[in-house]
Amino acid sequence: MAGKRFDVTALGELLIDFTENGRSGQGNTLFEANPGGAPCNVLAMLKKLGRSCAFVGKVGEDMFGHLLRDVAAEAGICMDYLVFDKDARTTLAFVKTFENGDRDFSFYRSPGADMMLTEDELPLDAIAGSRIFHFGTLSMTHEGVRRATVKAVDCAKAGGALISFDPNLRPPLWGSLDEAKKQIEYGLTRCDVLKIADNELEFMTGETDFDKGAAILRAQYPNIRLFNVTAGADGSYSYYEGERVFVPACTLGGTIETTGAGDTFCACVLNFVLERGLDGLTKDDLTAMLSFANTAAYLVTTRKGAIRSMPERAEVEALLQC
Repeated sequence: MAGKRFDVTALGELLIDFTENGRSGQGNTLFEANPGGAPCNVLAMLKKLGRSCAFVGKVGEDMFGHLLRDVAAEAGICMDYLVFDKDARTTLAFVKTFENGDRDFSFYRSPGADMMLTEDELPLDAIAGSRIFHFGTLSMTHEGVRRATVKAVDCAKAGGALISFDPNLRPPLWGSLDEAKKQIEYGLTRCDVLKIADNELEFMTGETDFDKGAAILRAQYPNIRLFNVTAGADGSYSYYEGERVFVPACTLGGTIETTGAGDTFCACVLNFVLERGLDGLTKDDLTAMLSFANTAAYLVTTRKGAIRSMPERAEVEALLQC
């Protein structure tokens, strides 16, 4: 893949995560406006690892849209392909955080600007000029942006890019969960690298046993060469050819919230793929990949937000030495 313009291009949502941040003097809940959105979170971590990245998406021509553009650009992500919509507002998500760090989301997206991206607005040369193309399902919830996503995936594949997919299931954003399953199935048919969370694996297979669930999907979708399952505070699994590796999570405490942890994990896996490729991976390779990804994801859980919370490589490596 020599001569490619970008290591990774990602398409999807760019939004504000309003996360709880204490109480006012009057006892009212305070919310902090954290720039986020899964695809851009992935790119932000990849930039920390020295990768060239570009984002494709749409925000509103409003204060939040400009904030998001500035923060992502500050992180080093190429934002030349961000489109501003004068009619639709930037998508907002209000995040309820529980004591164990898990979250519940309330979205303001009816419509949100990220839903309004069209095929004509795609930078096809940039997409084709990427080593990896990454996407999720929030750009598959509505017909117009779904067509744009499919066209982008086709363009990336035609250009020789590897395809990375993270279902990132958010049930409140779907008209029906049957439609959500259908669109996740599309992503599974197209990707080379998969990052799927434990609840999404159960949603797609009905299995709570990760090995059984992974076996079902791997049999259905033999195109997936590197199949990774994240299991939150328990750790993560990787399935590759005949290998199966589990690495427990980093458990040093101090978790504040889990926003961006899965995206951080995904970015570290993609960085590994950029370094090592997808051929001839060993159990030691997969163990090292998961150990680094788990540790980086843990560090993000000790901070608020996502794009501005990604750790430096040296922080991850130092913690791995402990």
